[in-house]
Amino acid sequence: MLTEIQISNNLYDLKQKIDQIKRELQDYVDSPEHLPELIDSSNLLRKNEFLVYSDQKKTELLSVYSTYTKSMESLLTSLFEIQNELKNILQDQSSLIPSTKPKSKPKSKPKSKPKSKPKSKPKSKPKSKPKSKK
Repeated sequence: MLTEIQISNNLYDLKQKIDQIKRELQDYVDSPEHLPELIDSSNLLRKNEFLVYSDQKKTELLSVYSTYTKSMESLLTSLFEIQNELKNILQDQSSLIPSTKPKSKPKSKPKSKPKSKPKSKPKSKPKSKPKSKK
């Protein structure tokens, strides 16, 4: 459990580092403009400095992404292990259910008669027996 927490914290830290490097690169993205008042060699030096810095940041970003990916894979592996363990526990628990048979079957309750009369009645009156005269 502790390793999952460490991985989780590590992922968060790595994600922050990735975001930071991306921001640094975005701040430094634009290539230096060629300044006409400087000679070509100084413009080339400025361009070279920019490219070196950009290359370093991109290399650092790739390294952090690689570490981030490995941590994600580790986390995913542990999730699959947990899923597999839960599946096994569920199978074990479900195998216990059929083995315990009830002693007697529960009797079904008799259907109770409706308390109210049905709503659909025939419209014709039932024929009553004629009363005999005495």
